[in-house]
Amino acid sequence: MSFGGPQWPQEPQQHGAQPYGQQQPNPFPGAHAPDTPDWSALAEASAARSRRKRRMIFGGGALAVLVVGAIVATAIVSAGGSDDTAKNGSVTPTGSATPDDSLTPTPTFSSVAPPPPPDPKDFISTETKDKAPLSAEGLFPGKKLTMDGRAYKKGATSSTTNCASVAQGALGSILEKNGCDRVLRATYVKDGVAVTVGVAVFSTEAEALKAKQQAKGGIAPLAGAGVNEFCRATVCLRRSNSIGRYAYFTQSGFTSGKKVTEAEKAVYQVSDDLGTFAFNQIYARGRAQASAAAGAPGE
Repeated sequence: MSFGGPQWPQEPQQHGAQPYGQQQPNPFPGAHAPDTPDWSALAEASAARSRRKRRMIFGGGALAVLVVGAIVATAIVSAGGSDDTAKNGSVTPTGSATPDDSLTPTPTFSSVAPPPPPDPKDFISTETKDKAPLSAEGLFPGKKLTMDGRAYKKGATSSTTNCASVAQGALGSILEKNGCDRVLRATYVKDGVAVTVGVAVFSTEAEALKAKQQAKGGIAPLAGAGVNEFCRATVCLRRSNSIGRYAYFTQSGFTSGKKVTEAEKAVYQVSDDLGTFAFNQIYARGRAQASAAAGAPGE
C-alpha cells in the first residue's frame, strides 16, 4: 500500500539483505509499521554523510600538510649533513667534530739561552772589575760582630798603602814583592783573647795567591780602642788565606801575654771565626757588584 509518494524500484531480495529504501524491521514488536520510507531519517543520514565527508577532506588536507612539512624538514637535514653522511646512510652530527691535533697551536720558544748570571768571584779577582769603594770601616762595619752566637767586640781599625809597615817578619817583603797595594786591619776581642785580621789588596788574583803561598811571619797586631798590646814577645797563632785579589791574615793570642799552644781551643775558635768573617766580607763585595751588573741596562 502507498500514500502517493514516489515508487522505489523493487529489486530482487537477497538472503540476509534488504533493498535500499525498504522499510526496516519494526524495532517495536506489536506496533503497526508504515509501508512508506522515513524521509526525515533519509535526510538526516544524507546530512551525516556530508559531514563525515567534509571531516575526511579537512583531516586529509591537514595530514597532507604535515607530510609535506616532514618531507621538507628531512630534505633540510639531509642537505646540511650531506658531507658527513656515511656509506651506510647514517649522518654524523656536525656539532661533534673530531679534534684535529694539526690545528692545535703549540708554544714557541727562543733558541737563544739567557746568559748566565755574573760570577761574584769575577768581580773580586781583578781591579779592572772590582770598583766598589773600599775602606776599613766598610770592610769591618759596626762595633761588634757575632759568629754562631759568639759575640766579638771590635777594637781599632786601620788602612795603609805601606803594606810592609803593618807586617811582622818576612811577610812585609813578601807583600811588597807581589805588588801589595793596601792593607786594611781590624782587631776583635772576646774573653781575654784578641785577634787582628789584616786584608792585603792586590791588582790580580795571581798576586794574592802567591802572597798566601809564600807567607811567613804574620800581620802586626793592632792595639787600641780598649784593646791592650798582645802578641808581643810571645807565641801567637798565625794563619793566611786568599780569595780573588785579596790575601787575608790573622794573628790571635791572649791579651795577658800567655803563650798559645795547640791545646788552646778558644784561640783557634777566634781565629776560625775572624777568618770566616773576612772571607764573607770580601765575597759580599763580589756578590753586590755582580748583582748590580746583572740589573744594569745592556748587561
